[in-house]
Amino acid sequence: MQRLTHLALLGTCTLVLAACKTDDLPIAGINQKPDFLTSDIVQQRYDNADNDLLTGGLGASGLASATAPAPADPLTPTAAELRTLAIYNNYRALVDTTAGGGYGTLYGPQVDAEDSEGRIPGDEYLALITLDDRDVPATVMLQIPDRFDPDNACMVTAPSSGSRGIYGAIGTAGEWGLKKGCAVIYTDKGTGTGAFNLMTGAGQTLLGQTTTDATAQRQFQPDLSASDRAAFNADWPDRFALKHAHSQTNPEANWGQYVLKSIEFGFYVLNEVYGDELPNGKIRVTVKPANTLVIASSVSNGGGASVRAAEEDRRGLIDGVAVSEPNVNPTVENGFSIRQGNAAPVSDHSRSLLDYTTALAVYQGCANLAPDVRDNAPFNAVLNDAAVDDNICSALAAKGLVSGADTDTRAMDAQRILNETYGVQPEQNLVAPSHFGAAVAQSISMTYANAYGRFGVEDRLCGLGYAATNASTGAVEPLADTTEATLFATSNGVPPSAGIHQVFDDASGGPTNLALSTSPSSGLPDYGLDALLCLRSLALGRDAVTGAPLLGDQAAQAERIADGIRAIRASGNLRGTPAVFVTGRFDAILPINHTSRPYFGLNRTVEGARSQLHYYEVLNAHHLDAFNAFPGFDERYVPLHRYYVEALDRMYAHLSTDEALPPSQVVRTTPRGAGAPAITHANVPPIADTPEEADRIVFEAGEVVVPD
Repeated sequence: MQRLTHLALLGTCTLVLAACKTDDLPIAGINQKPDFLTSDIVQQRYDNADNDLLTGGLGASGLASATAPAPADPLTPTAAELRTLAIYNNYRALVDTTAGGGYGTLYGPQVDAEDSEGRIPGDEYLALITLDDRDVPATVMLQIPDRFDPDNACMVTAPSSGSRGIYGAIGTAGEWGLKKGCAVIYTDKGTGTGAFNLMTGAGQTLLGQTTTDATAQRQFQPDLSASDRAAFNADWPDRFALKHAHSQTNPEANWGQYVLKSIEFGFYVLNEVYGDELPNGKIRVTVKPANTLVIASSVSNGGGASVRAAEEDRRGLIDGVAVSEPNVNPTVENGFSIRQGNAAPVSDHSRSLLDYTTALAVYQGCANLAPDVRDNAPFNAVLNDAAVDDNICSALAAKGLVSGADTDTRAMDAQRILNETYGVQPEQNLVAPSHFGAAVAQSISMTYANAYGRFGVEDRLCGLGYAATNASTGAVEPLADTTEATLFATSNGVPPSAGIHQVFDDASGGPTNLALSTSPSSGLPDYGLDALLCLRSLALGRDAVTGAPLLGDQAAQAERIADGIRAIRASGNLRGTPAVFVTGRFDAILPINHTSRPYFGLNRTVEGARSQLHYYEVLNAHHLDAFNAFPGFDERYVPLHRYYVEALDRMYAHLSTDEALPPSQVVRTTPRGAGAPAITHANVPPIADTPEEADRIVFEAGEVVVPD
């Protein structure tokens, strides 16, 4: 039973936890308010009457509905309405919510749940934190389900995927932990959805409401004086600054620390609720690392953040790691190679995210037209303009970056370059066009170049900015008030998103939506190839077209970015912590030859026999399960999320009952096939306890050996 003598709970009203004024003692002693907190802690009780922790009151059926919840007043949504809409959008962004894809049978709130709709009652605690002297806050949140047992305590970390806000891992680590009865500790890891309107001064509060009150504590506002902002607005009206891109902190370098601080925050709040109250009014810690099972988890960027936390954990906070498709940039180690089946070994692995992503941004538009890709890639014709892709091919050929006398041969050369030069697996070729159409590589390239170099919005790196744009002309225009009011709940933190687009200021004809822009060098609509080549040059540290050294401002910018990339490289040292990675071989966002595979090899190199990392590579699985709801994807691909859930189940069993983790292996799945009949367990068999020798992934003789 929760002890609530020192925390007044008033139904579902919002209240603030009082600071605990005690001596500075370690986590195992008397509870002390962490010094990294920069806001009050806002508590909310969700009792399932009309809301809950996991589904925002929508239930499993509401999350699956194609109709999003709408605020009663679109101009002034309440914090509760924004929260529910944020949960709806973040859940559906990561998980296929169609019954045929496995929702409700293989995974989902309602699977193995006490409530038929998967609703989970409990308490939620939100706050802002900063690291050291950084004044750009990150958000942390603890959810404590009513099932939480302090005498058998467990905690799961849920840093957000991508650049998403605080609910960015609600459908992944959040769902698993809450259903298990664990406390779940979230963080936006310094990225988040903080958007700042430079014209109006509007930004989002901790609870997501948009305000122009300059005295309010907001998730993000750029470091610009009033006069500098006015000058910027005069030249570049109606622009936005985004937290991940423009905080000037390179948040990825601190992802591990944000996760570790979130765990400390979790223990603090748990002891405010469950700790022993002493006669002097202080609280003795009863829930602590020694008696709490802590699993560092999440997917994509959130998975990478938890991996970094395990590498940096010097206090023994983390007991195990279970992540899916983690965004890790391993330290380059040339002492090993990667070999899949009988293919030639790959020694040029561990390229940085910005390196391979800017290559995809430059070449993928042309590669969309390679005959096999053009004819077979799902959503290629729907999301991509073939005429623009043709212009990209022509522009690349004119610059000597692809060869060929016609579009087909140029497109095939672009695809060859991605596969042979940049280590993109052929299995990813049919997935990648949909991602180009969704501006994945283009948006990541711009955001991370700015973040790594710690550039401000006023730097306008490569002539790029963020703004709402006219749907037909691409010209910059003000963002609709109703759209801006819900940015907290609808933005993924990396435009194009929620009505905010990438804008190429140097496009022919003036500032234009990047996707609709014409490059000065080509004179044709080519998705702003000049801007993308500029980002590519900064990633390479040399001119992407001529190979010549960069000069002046570009040289300085490239060096700043290179410094930022060095700061985010993972060490591979998990300190002997048990860990599970699950990754889809068809991942077209984080190519496996630069992420999970080389991290596995680096970890074996660094830790040797002490390593407890287990790597499971899933066939017919890719990065964005939500795409599996659509035709073409549903027939070809299986949900990686199903294996993420299994990874967590197995890690929990390993830590709680010493159940052995299966050896590293390739997991062989069966796509649903023509007509996409409902998926069954036969399509997605479990990770084998004793895999066939031909399926084992091993590190031997200086090679990561992965079966076909």
